[in-house]
Amino acid sequence: MSMSGSQRTSNATPIEDYAVIGDMQTAALVSREGSIDWLCLPRFDSHACFAALLGTPDNGRWLIRPVDPDTRTTRRYLDDSFVLETTHKTSTGVVRVLDVMPLGDGRADVLRRIEGVTGTVRMRHEWIVRFSYGRTKPFVSRHTEEREAGIDQIITAMAGPDMIVLRGARLPHAEHWTHVDEFEISAGENLAFATTWFSSVASIPPPLKVLSRIAETIQRSRQWAARSDYDGPYENAVTRSILVLRLLTHGVTGGIVAAPTTSLPEDFGGERNWDYRFCWLRDAALTLEALLGCGYVEETESWRQWLLRAVAGDPEDIQIMYCVDGARDLPERELDHLPGYADSRPVRIGNGAVEQWQTDVLGEVMIALEHGRQQGLSDNQDSWMLQRVLMDNLAERWQAQDNGLWEVRGPQRHFTHSRVMVWAAFDRAIQGVEEHGLEGPADRWRELREQVRAEVMEKGWNEEKQTFVQHYDTTEVDASLLTLSAVGFIAGDDPKMLGTIRAVERELMRGGLVLRYRTEAGVDGLRGDEHPFLACSFWLVTAYAKAGMLAEATALMDRLVGLANDVGLLSEEYDPIHERMVGNFPQAFSHLTLVGAALALAEATGKARHAPH
Repeated sequence: MSMSGSQRTSNATPIEDYAVIGDMQTAALVSREGSIDWLCLPRFDSHACFAALLGTPDNGRWLIRPVDPDTRTTRRYLDDSFVLETTHKTSTGVVRVLDVMPLGDGRADVLRRIEGVTGTVRMRHEWIVRFSYGRTKPFVSRHTEEREAGIDQIITAMAGPDMIVLRGARLPHAEHWTHVDEFEISAGENLAFATTWFSSVASIPPPLKVLSRIAETIQRSRQWAARSDYDGPYENAVTRSILVLRLLTHGVTGGIVAAPTTSLPEDFGGERNWDYRFCWLRDAALTLEALLGCGYVEETESWRQWLLRAVAGDPEDIQIMYCVDGARDLPERELDHLPGYADSRPVRIGNGAVEQWQTDVLGEVMIALEHGRQQGLSDNQDSWMLQRVLMDNLAERWQAQDNGLWEVRGPQRHFTHSRVMVWAAFDRAIQGVEEHGLEGPADRWRELREQVRAEVMEKGWNEEKQTFVQHYDTTEVDASLLTLSAVGFIAGDDPKMLGTIRAVERELMRGGLVLRYRTEAGVDGLRGDEHPFLACSFWLVTAYAKAGMLAEATALMDRLVGLANDVGLLSEEYDPIHERMVGNFPQAFSHLTLVGAALALAEATGKARHAPH
C-alpha cells in the first residue's frame, strides 16, 4: 500500500524544524528540539560525523535539550547572524541555548552555551560521533585539561585521519560508543560545550573564549549585512537570504555550494535524492547576481578567482560543478548503510550530473560577470582571456543537444532555455566589447547571437499553444521559460512572454505554486513525482513584475515569503498539500531567486534605492 507524504515522514524531524549554523567552511543542521543531526567536518563536502538526518541517532548526533516532554520551544537568530538562540520553557523553569560556529578563525568548532533563565531545568546531553557518514564508530578516550578558567573535561573521538574533541566542565558518560548524561541547570548558571575537528596528526587546538567568539561572530555578520544597499520591499527576507548565500560561500576558496546537505528527498520514499554540497557554476553565478543586486561587488572578484582556478585548462573539459576547492573528482555513489530521510533511498554522495553537458551554464556565468563590470569590477587579462576561450568553445558547440538546466537523466534535447542562455552568453560577451572596451570578435558573436535567436523563435515557440516550449520536440512547458524576460531575450510584456506565463499557470501550478515541469512527461528519466520548486515560483514573481502584473507578483511573493520557517530559511521544494518543506536545505537556489524577485518588484514599483541592471 502506498502512503501519503505525511505518513511516510511521521518518524522524521520535519525539514522546516531545522535551523542552520555555519562558519563559511561548513554548516550544521540543528533541530528545534536541540539535536545537531547533520555536520560535515571540516568542509561542506567532507564526510559527515553527525548523520542522524539521514538515519537514526546511532548514525551520529549532538543533542542538548530539556528532559520535559512538554517543553515549549521558540528560537531566533541574533541580529543579522547565524548565532542561534533557542529558548525552552518547561514546567520547572526556562533555559536558553546559544549555538554557533565561530567565524574568522580558520578553525572548525561548534559552540553550545546553556544558560539558566528561571527556575531549575533538567537537561539531557547526548554526544554520538560516527565518522564516514554515520558508519564508523571511533576510538574514544577521556581526560582532563587545566587552564586559567579552571579544569575542562575532554572526550576525543578518532578514526583514520579525523579527530573530534568535546570540551566542557561536565561531559556525558560513556555507554559503549554513546555518551549520555542528564544534569540540572538553575537560574543564573551557565555551561558551555565545544566540539572541535582537527587532523589526527595535529595537536588538540586550545579552547576558545566562548563569549568573545560569539560576540565577534555576531559583529562580523552584522557588519557584512550592513553593506547591503537594498531597501526595497521584503527587506527582512532579502537580508536573511543574502546571509544564507554568504553562509554557503566557502570563506577560503570562494566556492559557493548549492546546499549543505545531501539526499533530502524531492519525493518522500522515492529515488530523487541528490548531493548538493558542491559548487555548480550556474548556481554560483546566479548567487553573484543576487549579491550584486544588493551592492556586493567584492564577492564577485573572490568567485571569479575561484572560477579561474576551477576551469583552468582545456575548455572541452569544463564541468558544470566542482568541489569546494575547485577539484573535479566527485563520483556519485550510494551509502547502503543509511536508511535515508523518511526512508528515501538511495542516499547519494557525489553527483553523477558532473559528467553532463549543460549549454545554459556559460550564459549564467557571462551574465554575472557582465553585471560585475557594470558595477565597476574591471576584468584583468586572465579573466577576460578565460571568457574569450569559453566563448570560442561555445561558438563551436552551441548547436549540440544537452541535459538542460534540470540535469535530466533522460535523453539529451534541444532545450529552449539552454538555447536562450546561449543567446545571453553571446549578448553579454558583445557588451564586454562594445561597452567596456574589451577585445573580441564582436561581429562573429553578433552573427551567432542572431542565429540563435532566430532558431529559438522558430523551433522553441508553439503557435498553436501560444507559448515557448520545454524543448524543440515537445509541446510541454517548463518553468525555466519564465526567465526569458529576466535575461533580456524578450520584453516582459511581449505577447509571447504573456502567453508563456499563462501556459505555466495553466499546466505547472500545483496548490498555487510552480512545478519545474510535468514529471509524467518522462523527460527526466526518473521514477516518481516531485513537489513545486520554490525557485520556479519566485521566477513567476519576477516574470509577473517584468510583465507589469504587479498585483499578481505581490500576492505570490507574499505567499512565498510566508513559507519560510520560523528562522527565515527555505528548502528546495514545498508540498502545498501537507504544508511542509521538501528537498535539500537551506537551498541557495530558493534564496537567490527570492532576492531576484524582490529586486524585480522593487524595480517595477520604483521602491528601491538600488535597482538591478
